[in-house]
Parts: sequence; C-alpha cells; structure tokens
Amino acid sequence: MNQQFRKIFLLGTAILCSILAQAQQSKPNIIFILADDLGYGNLASYNSKSPVATPNIDQLGKEGIRFTDFYSGTTVCAPSRCALLTGKHMGHAYIRGNTRLPLRAKDSTLAQLLQQSGYRTGMFGKWGLGEAGTTGSPEIKGFDEFFGYLNQRHAHNYYTDHLFQVKNGKMRRVKRDSTVYTQDEILDHAMGFIRENRNKPFFLYLPFTLPHAELAPPAKDLQPFLNADGSSKLGPETPYPQGGGSYRSQPTPHAAFAAMVSKLDRNVGEIMALVKQLGLDDNTYIFFTSDNGPHKEGGGDPVYFDSNGQLKGLKRDLYEGGIRVPLLVRAPGKVSAGQVSNIQWAFWDILPTFTDLAQTRTFPGLDGLSYRSALNGKEPTKKHDYLYWQFNEGYIQEAVLRGKWKLLRFKRQDTPARFELYDLSEDIGETHDLAASHPDIVKELTGIMLKSKSPAENPEFDWSATEK
Repeated sequence: MNQQFRKIFLLGTAILCSILAQAQQSKPNIIFILADDLGYGNLASYNSKSPVATPNIDQLGKEGIRFTDFYSGTTVCAPSRCALLTGKHMGHAYIRGNTRLPLRAKDSTLAQLLQQSGYRTGMFGKWGLGEAGTTGSPEIKGFDEFFGYLNQRHAHNYYTDHLFQVKNGKMRRVKRDSTVYTQDEILDHAMGFIRENRNKPFFLYLPFTLPHAELAPPAKDLQPFLNADGSSKLGPETPYPQGGGSYRSQPTPHAAFAAMVSKLDRNVGEIMALVKQLGLDDNTYIFFTSDNGPHKEGGGDPVYFDSNGQLKGLKRDLYEGGIRVPLLVRAPGKVSAGQVSNIQWAFWDILPTFTDLAQTRTFPGLDGLSYRSALNGKEPTKKHDYLYWQFNEGYIQEAVLRGKWKLLRFKRQDTPARFELYDLSEDIGETHDLAASHPDIVKELTGIMLKSKSPAENPEFDWSATEK
C-alpha cells in the first residue's frame, strides 16, 4: 500500500513539475533597450532626413511595430527611468528631477515583480536610481545581475577605471582598464546574460549610455566618419573645447556623434542576431526606445542631425521634442510585422504591460495601464483619457495631453503662471499657441493638471514655493 502510494506521489510530483516547467517556458523573454538622449529624429524610420543610417534598429519596426506617439517619463534621465520602473508618472513619482537620491524601500519596481514570478533579471548600463548601500541599489530593486554605472555623473565618462557589478546578490566595485570603452564591456555582459539564461524566462534591461555626451567613441568606430587626413566626412566641424563642464574635448563632434549612433545600431543588431542564433526568436520581445529627447551637450548638435525631426524642443523641454520618443517592438509570432501605430501611451504603462505579458501580478495604485493589445495595433480596452508630465529644474514645467490638445504650464517663483496650448493634429511642431483663443480648453486642461499631482514627498521637488 505504501509502495503504491509512493508511486502515485512520485507520478503526481513529476506531472506537477512538468506543468510548472511548461508554464515557466511559456513566459516570454523581454529585452528592453533604452538609448540615452536619442532624439525622435535620430532614427531613419522616424526621419528620412537623418544623416546617420540605423538599419538594425529600424528593422525592429519592419519586423514588428513602430509607434509614432509614444512618450518618455519626462525630459531628463533619473525621473524618466523612475516612471519606467515604478509605473508612476511625475505627478506621483518620488523622483521628479535629476538627483542622486535613491528610490525608497517602499518604491517597488517592475524588476521585482518579474523576479518574484520566476524571471531571471539582468541590467547592464546606467541605473541612476540609487547607489551602493542605499535603498535604491539595483540588487535591492529586483536585479539578479547588474554591470555598469550607478549614477548619471559617472556615466558621462566612457573611459572610467571602475564600474559596479551585482553577482550572487552582492554589489561590488569593479576595477577595469580605463582605455577600454565601457559600452563594449557592458554589451559583452549583456550577451553573456542572454546565453546563460537561454533555457529560462529572462528580463533584460539595457539602459545603454549611447549617444549621451561625452562624445568620445573609440578610434575604430570614429574612423568610418573621418577622411584620410583626419577631417570629418560630415563637413566643417566646430571643435568642442575642454573645460566646458565634465566632458572632454572633441575636435570632430559631428563625426563622433554619428559614430556613437552607428555603434548603438550595430549593438542592437548583435543582440538581435544572438537571440536568433539561440533559437529564442519565437518567445522574445525586443523593445527599443529612448529616455528623453536629444541633448546639445559636449558638442552635441541636434540642429545639424535634425535630432527632433518635425518636433519642437529638446532634452529639458516638455515640448514634443523633449518627451516624444521612438518605440519599436519586435516579437515574431506575437507581434505582426510592418505595423505603424499612433496610439498614445507612455513609460508608466510599461510596467503593467510587461506584467500582463508575463501573466503575473502588478501593483495597486499605478498610473500606468496595460497596452499589451497595442503591440498588435489594436485599441486597448482601457486606455488613458490624458497623459501628464512635470519637470523640476530651476522652475516648474507641466504638460497635459488629451487627444489632440496639449497644454503646457510654466511657473517661476513670484511670477504668474504662463500657459501655451497646441492642437497637435494640425500643429505637431507646436508653433501656433492657441491659449488665448481657447480659454475654455485651457481651463479644462488646467483642472486635469491640478488633479494629476500630489505634493512631492521628496522636498527636493517640492513646488509649493512657486505656487505662492
């Protein structure tokens, strides 16, 4: 009797293990590639006038879907990433501006949810939400593995003598050869992570530093953009002098920026090729986007590169050029090829969308919604009535987008608020301010702004003084 019971028990255990294994295997792999300060117009698939070819990134859209109306969390690094990973927009997020303050213990992330549901989680690149020993350190916020920069200032240096690594739950500072370009080493770690986890579901977050300043690509990457005499193939250059902040000098900034965008594109192609080589294509989503609009730092020239395309504004603006970013998604067999979608959604929707893909729980109280159906160009059953942004750097900028109407609010301390209103369906370049002729819409959207925000819990981003 005991022997028969044991056989039944072992058979039941084997069946259960098989079911659990199949369930785990059915969970899709998710690769999320985040460029740093890449403009809406820096990709050929978004801007035919872009002087730099980006065939691999554009291929993601050709083999999947390209979104034309996708938005970042805000217009600079740290808060945009906070919105991405916590599912909260700038009216409710803890980090609402560039800072070295960490996420708190109570600020949960997308990586934690996926990790808890059986995903192996890896991040390689720039974190920006907490340093070693703080409540925001990557290993505390859900990453099994990490290699890269912990804060934004350090990430300005592509030739550093150290980076940081998480392995076996421990953070450590890693000495490295400062003559080796960090992007190359970061990519190697990312590729190794894919290989090591090919037989289990994984979430790979790749917040690359390209093409953020400093403009200092390796000689081998710069060479194709230089003539034999060392001059730039991109025409006359204005050298960027040393002493202009934390960035090194660059005699050919146009060629250097082109080389960095081209390198980013090749790296994306290498990731795509590895996924195919390992037979993971049919069960892997690859997302590509940027954290905010294009920069003009360290010799960056968004005018020459038409980096914002037909949009107005750059990094640090809440005009479209500062927050509308490319999004391309590829997943053969799951996402139909060759689609273009104008569905409006944003970084805070990524968390619930990814937990929906992974068929796992999400958090209550999120600002984001699942846009999983949008990945096949379908209108979500539930979507936003409006999108809201805020930016805190010297003064307050706010923006609300509802359908075709976008309202911007600018408020400095001891001065009245100033409003601008645009009809994006007729004026995507935000050139004709309609605030004076549509006071009813200004009033209505101002009401949405007021209800979209709670007082900043972090005093660094407390705007109350500017409201007096």
